Amino acid sequence: MEANGAGLQNFPELKNDTFLRAAWGEETDYTPVWCMRQAGRYLPEFRETRAAQDFFSTCRSPEACCELTLQPLRRFPLDAAIIFSDILVVPQALGMEVTMIPGKGPSFPEPLREEQDLDRLRDPADVASELGYVFQAITLTRQQLAGRVPLIGFAGAPWTLMTYMVEGGSSSTMAQAKRWLYQRPQASHKLLGILTDALVPYLIGQVAAGAQALQLFESHAGHLGSALFNKFALPYIRDVAKRVKAGLQKAGLAPVPMIIFAKDGHFALEELAQAGYEVVGLDWTVSPKKARERVGKTVTLQGNLDPCALYAPEEEIGQLVRQMLDDFGPQRYIANLGHGLYPDMDPERVGAFVDAVHKHSRLLRQN
Repeated sequence: MEANGAGLQNFPELKNDTFLRAAWGEETDYTPVWCMRQAGRYLPEFRETRAAQDFFSTCRSPEACCELTLQPLRRFPLDAAIIFSDILVVPQALGMEVTMIPGKGPSFPEPLREEQDLDRLRDPADVASELGYVFQAITLTRQQLAGRVPLIGFAGAPWTLMTYMVEGGSSSTMAQAKRWLYQRPQASHKLLGILTDALVPYLIGQVAAGAQALQLFESHAGHLGSALFNKFALPYIRDVAKRVKAGLQKAGLAPVPMIIFAKDGHFALEELAQAGYEVVGLDWTVSPKKARERVGKTVTLQGNLDPCALYAPEEEIGQLVRQMLDDFGPQRYIANLGHGLYPDMDPERVGAFVDAVHKHSRLLRQN
């Protein structure tokens, strides 16, 4: 992966680096804030932009992705943008068919059922070239952002991607994917290795294209206990961070902060804090004070307001934010929700959340 062209583009100068400074553990004047799924269906303009197109066609249109990424920033003074895409573009690039069924979610008509099904997958080395449309979207968005805030790139972690590829879609138990872990441990490691080999150049390519931070989503961590997590998820989470960092260095690209968000992975906080990521994202079930005690002072924490708190009256949102900021403390902290925004949320309440973080975090620093 060469740093020519993409890595050396003349992007507009960054005007607000608060999010990046917090991610690196530097002091900030206020607490930066962004929201998972901030480009989403809770915005009427998002629904209008997306109305005409199939979901994955939208993902393949750099112009559409750029527009959707920028929409929330036109409304709210967020401190970071996250590129509009989907974690399932990686299984697609590996040759699996994925469709998005409205109201139901992603569907794989031919999921992985047997070990020999792994032979159907494309060479992971070719994945990055299949995903050029994501890189184009990142470069275009970085230009259009005009240095307002940093742009975050992302991917799904290997175990989470494996669950979709084996289950064929969403599942409340992950019984098929976990059956693989128990009955086919070697095939499971083989698949997780293929996914890691695909993710590393994909994430490096996102940085070359202009991403200024990376988030890895281990959305299905909670379906594993400590033993399975330590065997089938954590080694690959670690491997991704280590290899991406080495790859950036080799390509002559500046390092970027990396965030790991393992939903419901509260049992692995210490391990995640030592997995090579600058930032550990927390869901809303974790107590900020306890999390800080457990992870120590060497990583930045991100999170973790219950998304459903945004259904509360604005005044109460302000109180909940103040409590959250008190609990996390002023430094080494990025405010966010403990999961993504839901489609029926009122944009006004999202604005109230963002404003409350900025206001209270400034007051906290004065006192």
